[in-house]
Amino acid sequence: MTANAPAAAPQPQGHDSASPCQSCGACCASYRVDFSIYELDDMGGRVPAGLAVEVSGSTCRMRGTDHVPVRCAALTGRIGERVGCGIYEWRPNPCRELEPGSYGCEKARVRHGLPPLAGAFWS
Repeated sequence: MTANAPAAAPQPQGHDSASPCQSCGACCASYRVDFSIYELDDMGGRVPAGLAVEVSGSTCRMRGTDHVPVRCAALTGRIGERVGCGIYEWRPNPCRELEPGSYGCEKARVRHGLPPLAGAFWS
């Protein structure tokens, strides 16, 4: 790389370039994300405790998904354009379990006026 070469544009965190999630983010702005308190970093897990609110003695919720309009506090970017997850490596299980193209994914996309995913992105 020469001194005059432009720097590469920053990429949203969390997915490779083939991921449809990087140009969507609808799930992060559609669903309440509840998970076990044991996923919090101060309880031995990996989810930053500062990004969660207590729901009960055993359950917490991602900040931003605890009110309407829903938008997870870890979500960056614009829905349907370019998005990223600020805690992708430490995201809670409900986020890990939602698959691109699944019923929940498609329902969130429709809610935000996005078309269904075409074809299989993940094998």
